[in-house]
Amino acid sequence: MKNTYLIFSDLDGTLLDHETYSWQAAKPTLLALKAADIPLILNTSKTFVELEELRNDLALSTPFIVENGAAIYIPINYFDKQPEDAFQQGNYWVKTFCQPRSYWLSLLKNVAFEYQQYFTGFSQLTVNELVALTHLSEQQAKNALQREFSEPLHWNGTHKQRKAFIDLMSDYGANVLQGGRFLHISGACDKGLAQHWLAERYREQYPASDITTIALGDSDNDIAMLETADIAVQIRSPKHDFPALERQSKAIQSDEYGPKGWAETLTHLLPFIHHHEVQHG
Repeated sequence: MKNTYLIFSDLDGTLLDHETYSWQAAKPTLLALKAADIPLILNTSKTFVELEELRNDLALSTPFIVENGAAIYIPINYFDKQPEDAFQQGNYWVKTFCQPRSYWLSLLKNVAFEYQQYFTGFSQLTVNELVALTHLSEQQAKNALQREFSEPLHWNGTHKQRKAFIDLMSDYGANVLQGGRFLHISGACDKGLAQHWLAERYREQYPASDITTIALGDSDNDIAMLETADIAVQIRSPKHDFPALERQSKAIQSDEYGPKGWAETLTHLLPFIHHHEVQHG
């Protein structure tokens, strides 16, 4: 049976540098993966609009997962047949896992009113305010604000208030995840569920292959994808400790931060791509 690898990767603080959002330190490894024909699937809290732009920069033609597992976009005809529970939208087959953003905005307004003084949602932010919070460019901030399935919050309250708020939102069916900078309000979806669903589509497409999933991430909202993968790679962060994982085996941690750690661990895990790195680097 042929061994086939699927690489699922978080972006901010993982493939992208936490401060500069640059992926250049990982470029030789990205080229090596492409040369070895190993799919790189972005699995992120970012939006569809953000991903469209970044995939162009990275020259990727693979499916991708947006807004913490809320939806998967598969380029039309990437697989032999359209998945049964996916619909066509533009150039993609789309599989969704949760309610639209309007549902969560309504919940925040009607249920979490006593906590509203402690957070600022993306829906309340101007482009300039988001630029100041994140150091994104103006265009990147515009793209980040175009959310379809979730509402990120900039939390200003105490840790205790935050916990009470999360408990309340959870009681109403929200999934609350701490990302690199923001608290994300969404549905009962996560990066792990979406990753598992997509890996199964690859298994259907390539029944003669033994598929191994490798997931790379750095923060709490990556735990589900790290736990679900065959091999978990935790990327060192300058901002926080490695999030705790329940799994005991096939979990590694990078020495380097961000894209340097991303490249370091994949080169270690897939020594056969090193040959390509030398050729293309």
